Amino acid sequence: MKTGAENDPILIWGAGAIGGILGAFFARAGQAVQMVDIVEEHVDAMRGEGLLIEGPVEEFRQQLPAATPATLSGRYRRVILAVKAHHTQIALDMLLPHLSDDGYIVSAQNGMNERQIAARVGAHRTLGCFVNFSADWLEPGRILYGNRAAVALGELDGSMSDRLQEMHSLFSLVEPDAVMTDNIWGYLWGKMGYGSLLFATALTPESMSDAMDPAEYRVVYAALGREVMQLAAADGVQPIGFNGFDPDAFRTGNTEQIDTSIDTMVAHNRKTAKTHSGIYRDLAIRKRKTEVDAQVGILVEIGRQFDIATPALKALYGLIRDIEDGKREQSSDLLKAMVPLCN
Repeated sequence: MKTGAENDPILIWGAGAIGGILGAFFARAGQAVQMVDIVEEHVDAMRGEGLLIEGPVEEFRQQLPAATPATLSGRYRRVILAVKAHHTQIALDMLLPHLSDDGYIVSAQNGMNERQIAARVGAHRTLGCFVNFSADWLEPGRILYGNRAAVALGELDGSMSDRLQEMHSLFSLVEPDAVMTDNIWGYLWGKMGYGSLLFATALTPESMSDAMDPAEYRVVYAALGREVMQLAAADGVQPIGFNGFDPDAFRTGNTEQIDTSIDTMVAHNRKTAKTHSGIYRDLAIRKRKTEVDAQVGILVEIGRQFDIATPALKALYGLIRDIEDGKREQSSDLLKAMVPLCN
């Protein structure tokens, strides 16, 4: 690992499932990091006994420098933002005083938060990032690393840069097959499509694979994927597939290709120790708000901007919000209720 200016500490804001794994792997390889998290017990664990990464991919414990937002000091050239999408703005409010004048932010999040970050600091200070490996924050000091999966990084304008190569080298410590891309928006739009399917699985108490596999529900997943791909096309982006998700199949509505895509996604998710999505965990276990506004809600809004109908996404958004508000319980009946709308 390099030293000097190239090994100045990387600020990782949000030490949950994604940020915690990145920080632990980076630090183990000799890269200086500074972790930030709002959960004091988690901060104490990282600084004390260390952060335990467990699961089938790797298992190790790594002691990490850590602080809460209130106790953090200093300014940093490289910042990785790894908070829930709906916490992006408040996290930016707190971290920007710690961003150096020549610094930049990497969005290691779900959604397309690069838009928000670029609006605050400029596109030239924003680096795009796509992460699909499975992980769960279990309790203070413990993170499950469920499986390896696609990772991509790219400049928002598609250019290749020294900082992109630098970050790619670091992320490759976590995922050896991580890629540098000139189409990061293609990956992000692809994940928005895949993410809409995961939100649908979270309507039920079933695992991702068990909720996605039944033939009777596939029309729902087909409709959701098609709507997102239509929005991507209107935005002038060619989505990129990964881990079984086939953007062209959903865009064209080819039933046979969609079935093949879903079969592949089901098989991929059956191999992970993380059986349920983070959305499910937010609803059923942690009893907190999901990222539905920042992922599904923003898709509905983009549909309005382009005058594109999104009935399946609107229905999904409403059902997830009802579960959040305690008006409904997770049930396969909710997925079944979407079928007539999607035929």
